Amino acid sequence: MDTVRIAVLSAGLSEPSSTRLLADRLTKAVLDLLDARGIRAEVSVIELRDHAHDVMNAMLTGFPAQALAGAMKQIADADALIAVTPIFSTSYSGLFKSFIDVLDREAIEGTPVLLGATAGTPRHSLAIDYAIRPLFTYLHAEPVPTGVFAAADDWGQGADRVAPLQKRVDRAARELVDVVAGRGRTEKVDPFSPESYLGAGGSFESLLGARSSDSL
Repeated sequence: MDTVRIAVLSAGLSEPSSTRLLADRLTKAVLDLLDARGIRAEVSVIELRDHAHDVMNAMLTGFPAQALAGAMKQIADADALIAVTPIFSTSYSGLFKSFIDVLDREAIEGTPVLLGATAGTPRHSLAIDYAIRPLFTYLHAEPVPTGVFAAADDWGQGADRVAPLQKRVDRAARELVDVVAGRGRTEKVDPFSPESYLGAGGSFESLLGARSSDSL
């Protein structure tokens, strides 16, 4: 298999942040499993806090700055996505949603996604399934069944008495790797390119000729 491209989207606002910490842990678990299967991987990490101003400008103007456009392309070109957001007011952060809003609607169509979220208390643990998962499903991405939520207690001493964080991380990572390894590397086609509606090797001339013959 060719090198698998993994995009990691982290929407943490502080530096360092528990959101990035969870994103890194999920990424390591995925990379370890891919390596165990002899699959090479290339990782692109997008820290949304670095693009916050550009995201807002893109919402106002409709045009992303060069750095933001590069981050958006990394996600669109990825074979798999790891997306982690902090939870504010029972849902994903405004920065996270704003980035999704300026992302091309077809950028992650069919892309397997591992979802993660962080918050101060476990009370927000269901946010992945009632807020984040529907968002990615709407975009026709393919979230894996297990989402990983980490509260503040998950990083402390004596944490995870009920469901250890690393156990959840490993399970979600295995689900993502199973999908990636099963489908292999696929090239995404620009929906506005001639190939998307003419087919490989097609031409406008052949398409017009076919339509002319149909009209006869």
